[in-house]
Amino acid sequence: MSQSLDRRLRPDFIVRMIGLVFFIYLFFGFMLLPCLNTLTSIFREKNAAGEADPFAVIRFFLAGTMGRYVWNSLKLAVCLVITVNVVGISLVLLTEYFDIKGAKILRVGYMTTMIYSGVALVTGYMFLYAGDGMITSVLKDRFPDFNASWFSGFNAVLFTMTFACTSNHMLFLRNAIRNIDYNTVEAARNMGANPFKVLWKVVLPTLIPTLFSLTVMTFITGLCAMSAPTLLGYDSINPEIVRLAGSSVADESFPQARAALLSIILAMFTIVLLTVLSAYERKGHYLSVSKTKAKLQKQKINNPVANVLAHIYAYILFIIYMTPVVMIIVFSFQNHSAIRGKKLDMNGWTIINYIGKQDYSYTNDRGKVKTVAGAISGVFSNEKTLGGIKLSFLMSAIAAALACVIVVVACNYMFKKKNKGTGVVLEYALLFPWLLPTILICYSYRIYFNSNAVWYVGNQNLYFKENVRFLIIMAYTVTKLPFSLRMIKASFYAIDEELQDAAKNLGASGLRTFLKVKLPIILPSVLAVFALNFNALFTEYDMSATFQSPQAISYAMVIQGMTADATRGANMNALGRRCASTVFIMIVSGIILYLVYGVGARDLGERLEHRRKRRELWARLTGESRKEKAAEVRDA
Repeated sequence: MSQSLDRRLRPDFIVRMIGLVFFIYLFFGFMLLPCLNTLTSIFREKNAAGEADPFAVIRFFLAGTMGRYVWNSLKLAVCLVITVNVVGISLVLLTEYFDIKGAKILRVGYMTTMIYSGVALVTGYMFLYAGDGMITSVLKDRFPDFNASWFSGFNAVLFTMTFACTSNHMLFLRNAIRNIDYNTVEAARNMGANPFKVLWKVVLPTLIPTLFSLTVMTFITGLCAMSAPTLLGYDSINPEIVRLAGSSVADESFPQARAALLSIILAMFTIVLLTVLSAYERKGHYLSVSKTKAKLQKQKINNPVANVLAHIYAYILFIIYMTPVVMIIVFSFQNHSAIRGKKLDMNGWTIINYIGKQDYSYTNDRGKVKTVAGAISGVFSNEKTLGGIKLSFLMSAIAAALACVIVVVACNYMFKKKNKGTGVVLEYALLFPWLLPTILICYSYRIYFNSNAVWYVGNQNLYFKENVRFLIIMAYTVTKLPFSLRMIKASFYAIDEELQDAAKNLGASGLRTFLKVKLPIILPSVLAVFALNFNALFTEYDMSATFQSPQAISYAMVIQGMTADATRGANMNALGRRCASTVFIMIVSGIILYLVYGVGARDLGERLEHRRKRRELWARLTGESRKEKAAEVRDA
């Protein structure tokens, strides 16, 4: 009896129990119950006579125009699968498989979508192609009959998202094609096959598993698109859910229930797609390679015409990717009038879009000069923009860290209980948010916690004033749990069990073994996941828009609102500040990606070599300075 009591009073047992209780609270309170409430809310509506009618909303859906939003999202998702795969596969082939001149420069251009995405990327394309965009203005001047509003609706969304969603191809498909055994390619070439036949018969079949996963991911992305349809005026599911969530019964029929129904439809599509993907992965896919695997060598295009066309196509894509980036960077250093006119002014260079304030003077209709004090302000001098940066930075950092801590503790428990059912249940519970679209989770939070009747949060209205920030942090955390689990769980396999046994034999407790042995081994992977989570959440728009509240205006929402602010006298350089904000996002994202994929991707030998070089450089610099000082003393 005393031994059992002593075991329960051990620190590792107490920590395990606290973690278990917290996770049960997290799962039921912030994953399961809010979503179930959304599901059941569809069947709790009343008809015009005030009688309970479980199918009132469904009949309204079938008889009304709501199906148009579902059809529009499906059309966008299907078209995106085609366009993104065509462009994405060609990007990887041009930079990794075929011998194209300037492939390294092309690769940098193609990967720019990794450092800015979402609202920032869409506003970048709008800066060029919108009605008052730079390229549209040039076309309008040369062709007076040109339709200035061409960049809107479905075509604009498809164009923008096609080039925005190829970053996954540049990450995952690039790695897959670099792992192809060159011996199989060389064998096919020796049998007389031309490069394109080798590509079609040998290379692409080995990439089918990766392409299938990318196709599912692209389809879900198109189905759940938010920022591009919102800014470019396309009626899809997610923007309509956000609109209905802010509506009331006085404005239209069943707004909340209709939003819930659209969320459930999105969830059903997502569950089906993920189920199909899981079943496909369980079949297993194997590739027969030689015992001595050879590194893939780039293939020359022998046909001169095909070679020229491939180079032209490669650099046209490079221009499409790089033009928004270059123009945004350049115009972020231009003055207000140059940005408004979308014309480069060599005498208009300034840093006012980043820091500082200026007065704005203009002549009114009566010919009098009016001055608005401080109307022109930079990113780091504008209170609204700076407030959005601070709030997004804080919420993203807390959520990214909390997701990593929860997953690390859960993975440690799962590996201890890997042969028991509790570990499997815990893993599936952490993957549960992957079955639901982000918009459903956020909408469920907004409805469920917008009352004082939820006892397990102390009967506090979490959607009231500043409380909504806590709600956003929880939504951020929950939606990042599945990704964090997939990444961090893989790092636990690198832990040698002999190290754990040695620590146990030395008398270390489970908690001490975790802190002193396991954590240092997995820490680089955990930090990488934290960085990627933060990078994604810092410019996140979809969830913030769903929780729209004056007390929780995120950085992405501030950027989205800068276009409207440009027409108001108090925010005269909103367009310039938007360009500067996009550049700031690029810098933050670029630094994080460099730390993850640059410094973080180095193995131990490379890290030690870089450390040695830094120390030698420092010693050389300090040694030379000491010698110079000694020489000065001797001369004196």
